[in-house]
Amino acid sequence: MKDYRLTGHILALFTAIIWGTTFVSTKYLLTVFSPVEILFIRFLVGFISLCLIYPHDLLNFNKKHELYFAAAGLTGITLYYLLENIALTYTFASNVGIIVSVSPFFTAFLAHIFLSNEHLRPAFLLGFLFAIIGIIMISLNANAAFHLNPLGDILAVLAAFVWAIYSIITKQISLMNYNIITATRKMFFYGLLFMLPIAWQQNISIDLSLFKNTGYLFNILFLSIGASAICFITWNMAIARLGATNCSAYIYLIPIVTIITALLFLNEKLTVITACGCLLTLSGLLISENKFHFSVRKKSLH
Repeated sequence: MKDYRLTGHILALFTAIIWGTTFVSTKYLLTVFSPVEILFIRFLVGFISLCLIYPHDLLNFNKKHELYFAAAGLTGITLYYLLENIALTYTFASNVGIIVSVSPFFTAFLAHIFLSNEHLRPAFLLGFLFAIIGIIMISLNANAAFHLNPLGDILAVLAAFVWAIYSIITKQISLMNYNIITATRKMFFYGLLFMLPIAWQQNISIDLSLFKNTGYLFNILFLSIGASAICFITWNMAIARLGATNCSAYIYLIPIVTIITALLFLNEKLTVITACGCLLTLSGLLISENKFHFSVRKKSLH
């Protein structure tokens, strides 16, 4: 049993580290590709990879269940990543990494409204207040003092909210007992389907010759196969071993990884205001998470 849970922790840690670097990788690709182009290539290659990894049940459909997968594809694939990619064109990668990490707060609020036995606690609200103040400080970081454009940070908050909706939907999907790869592949399929009108409206034209550049090729493959196809699977496997609540704690590592990689590869400066904002946001998340864990365990004893 210990080995089973240890594997879950390793998978969750691996996923958090990979996802934490995706903001920097995407920021790098945005120098030559549009947000929609990156999104479409990323999940098309990811979908093909999943089909090759598990070429079974490709035509297995259940009309009632397909609505859940369509909703998951729209929110967790199309809208979330589109908002995230566009946000990266307006603000720093480290900003986006920190801001989207508040998605567990939005998830808890939605779970309180739509799911049974999910109640908000005073400690949760206190943690949420800390995180929001931290986000405001990040948005007003000194690097953007003279060219402040909060649009990117607002889009990142919207992305976090959309991911929360996706989390509620996938919680329902997890009860349907689908193979993990099959379920992930279905979400990718619908995500790509919803991208098509956007791609057509944007009249995207992908110049494949750009991938002669090894840097662009590596980053798109990293996002497609590593951060999408593999990480969606490893995250679901971690949840199966640890539970969604325990796994969510690893989300807090993502902004730390993002800030470190942005400092190393994008030369983004860490200002005092941004550092304080990061500290407040992560403190708020940890305060809320620890208390939420306690309240759940306490309830289970009765």
